[in-house]
Amino acid sequence: MTSVMKDPTLERHFKGHRDTITSVDFNCNMKQIATGSIDSCLMIWNMKPQMRSYRFMGHKDAVTSVQFSPSGHLVASASRDKTVRLWVPSVKGESTVFRAHTGTVRSVSFSPDGQNLVTSSDDKTIKVWTVHRQKFLFSLHQHINWVRCAKFSPDGRLIVSASDDKTIKIWDKTSRECVHSFCEHGGHVNYADFHPSGTCIAAASTDNTIKVWDIRTNKLLQHYQVHSGLVNCLSFHPSGSFLLTASNDSTLKVLDLVEGRLLYTLHGHQGPATCTAFSRTGEYFASGGADEQVMVWKTNFDTADYGEVLRLPHTAPCVGGGGGGGGGGEGERTAFPEDSGCSLLHSQTSSETEQGTVQDSRTEVRNRSGSRTRAVSSRSPGARLSSAQPEPQGAGMVPAVVASTLEHIVAQLDVLTQTVAILEQRLTLTEDKLKECIDNQHQISSHLQTRSQQPDV
Repeated sequence: MTSVMKDPTLERHFKGHRDTITSVDFNCNMKQIATGSIDSCLMIWNMKPQMRSYRFMGHKDAVTSVQFSPSGHLVASASRDKTVRLWVPSVKGESTVFRAHTGTVRSVSFSPDGQNLVTSSDDKTIKVWTVHRQKFLFSLHQHINWVRCAKFSPDGRLIVSASDDKTIKIWDKTSRECVHSFCEHGGHVNYADFHPSGTCIAAASTDNTIKVWDIRTNKLLQHYQVHSGLVNCLSFHPSGSFLLTASNDSTLKVLDLVEGRLLYTLHGHQGPATCTAFSRTGEYFASGGADEQVMVWKTNFDTADYGEVLRLPHTAPCVGGGGGGGGGGEGERTAFPEDSGCSLLHSQTSSETEQGTVQDSRTEVRNRSGSRTRAVSSRSPGARLSSAQPEPQGAGMVPAVVASTLEHIVAQLDVLTQTVAILEQRLTLTEDKLKECIDNQHQISSHLQTRSQQPDV
């Protein structure tokens, strides 16, 4: 199955939160995006440019996690105020609230059938609730530090949890037992989720790595060391072929799980990229950051064969070939320099391990106020436009001086990106001040007109 790869493009950019974005999710109808922020607000953004966004206020402290229900009729939010709220994502923004934990609620997630919620907390527990009455069902206890994330498996029978105790645990929902713990991360585990097939999990950690395990054999399948900062979030493409990650190094990365390599590095956020998510169809993905911006990207690279991929049954291993966890032998993973991608489960040509050419595609879009934002999408070294055309052994070897020049060019592009973002922010502030002045002028004019119409006593 061959396809021509296209670069992701930045489609929309939203600004309205007043602090770091903590979570982002798409409605299944692709008409709305939900975001949570440290500013204590939940926002619903409409994909149609002419439609206004909604700001929902109710939480008394930072919103740490948001998710649409599978039907799209509800949005769940978790907060540092120890509560969970269920919102109707309409103009009224009605919600019900319940106290879920005795500490900050770090995540909230719906079961695939939409009947249950799973929450995780700084009180070191995971709890499962009914959606209809928000009735508590049971707790899961074994973590010995904050639980950052908890998610249901695609069939709803398992739960994966990620914790500051440096472990990822798999739980059986029926027996309520921990069936396995993965302890290979060297730092706190910020996020974990199931592969769409349900056979694998991926986890993001403060040790700057992303790891993928097969939960049937409990073996490590892939180990990516592509970020230079801690990894905050990840999202599987619905096809199961790609993994999207967000990091404190300000970048998003797209990983090709089938070939086990870094595909794209996306520059756009100023400061940490804190959250990211694919849409339900995989056609788009969104990201949020400490710069208070929400960016919506068109995927593009999956277009040719995506429909066919979705129709294929997900059977054994969900990611690129080779053996599992340990070391040695034919399936041993080889570590490469950070810029060259990741550790692989199969052999790789030298052209993929050397610093290759960097292709930059700039996308310019306009937000609702007319101001501009740019994002630089850098193809990873050695990345090819077609996975069906392998490079010959030894091709693409680049002298050190050329590699150094390329690194300098990429650094300059980052500076340009930051400069444009700063200019955009200043323009937005100017527009806001101008609007404020116009509003004040209207109020003064109205006041003077009212006074002139009043009869003299």
